[in-house]
Amino acid sequence: MSLPDLAAQHARLRDLGLEPPPLPDSLSGDLLVLHPRGMPASQLASRLRLGDREGFVVEDLDDLTEFISAPGVDLPEADLYAVRDPCRGDEFANQTPDEVDPVLRSRGRDLMTLHEGISWALQNPEIIERNHCFMTTGSRKPAKRPGTLDARVPALWISNGTGRDGAERRGAPKVGWCWAGNRHTWLGIASVAGRTAASNG
Repeated sequence: MSLPDLAAQHARLRDLGLEPPPLPDSLSGDLLVLHPRGMPASQLASRLRLGDREGFVVEDLDDLTEFISAPGVDLPEADLYAVRDPCRGDEFANQTPDEVDPVLRSRGRDLMTLHEGISWALQNPEIIERNHCFMTTGSRKPAKRPGTLDARVPALWISNGTGRDGAERRGAPKVGWCWAGNRHTWLGIASVAGRTAASNG
């Protein structure tokens, strides 16, 4: 699941109809990411493809715009940044985000955001693989009680075309959600080694 260089990724975003800012010469990293303020996750998700199937957000995640960086997840201020060593977290399948997030941080890694997960799948669609998909615990919605989080975690997986998804969406990449305290044998918990922005010098 190797990634092309950042210049090729930048060109890929343009080919998808996006308008990324110019790529800084000094930017380095493995995966190019548009800052969330530049485009809502729902619009970014619509550019996802698996074969001829278009990506979508599940209907019961209509508050997706309220999901922001989780506590302790600091994004660069740049409109365009890069992450190092994105990882799907297959080894954490059948474990809960509540259990895994502290483990990832103890290893010096950070939680992947939903924008970062979608950006990865835009460059490498095959990372969304049936029975090997992933949660993006770096994006969480603040709950009504101050200092607490909504219990849902965004995730990327493949629709089975059931329920409100509709049969026509079978096999399509989707943004859905899972409870932070639940286990799923087919969902890893994604992470990154770090984030970088272009140097000013």
